[in-house]
Amino acid sequence: MQLKNDESRYGVVAQLFHWTIVVLIIVQFILANRADDLPLGTAKIAVLAQHKSFGITILGLALLRLIWRWFNPVPAEPLDIPQWQRIAARVSHIGLYALLLVTPVVGWLMSSARNFPVSWFGLVTLPDFIEPNRPAYEFLHETHELLAGTLFWLALLHVAAALKHHFIDKDNVLRRMLPVKLKQDRS
Repeated sequence: MQLKNDESRYGVVAQLFHWTIVVLIIVQFILANRADDLPLGTAKIAVLAQHKSFGITILGLALLRLIWRWFNPVPAEPLDIPQWQRIAARVSHIGLYALLLVTPVVGWLMSSARNFPVSWFGLVTLPDFIEPNRPAYEFLHETHELLAGTLFWLALLHVAAALKHHFIDKDNVLRRMLPVKLKQDRS
């Protein structure tokens, strides 16, 4: 079990960041949909509090993951990947990282604008970034939903590309990030 990335695979730390964030994003969409279905009341507030806590967790993990990535470069891509796919992969990764950072911050700003506190699992109450402001809240709410929707579709595209590499191209792009080492690894 290797902690750091090497030439052919991501290490355990990068994989842990990746798959934890994946699970938390799925949790976020479930919680957001659940909150949308609830009438205003204590149950909805409790679900939204969880949503905020997981959002702040994603923000923290994404920051840590970027720091880890800075000091621990990614494995080399297979040599036979066309240039347009390399560019598309870089652009989509930058987009995913940007959305993982910006979406929770906009949600935090949105809560501040509505005068709803943001706490992390009830352990720490985070400061408000802006004063209560209904028009700002409405703008930030729409922006948060747009960013979340964009994250959903970009993540889906990311999954589709990984599956294409695995099942059609039969290269190591997906296997490099899997926690278990599968046969047929080749660079």
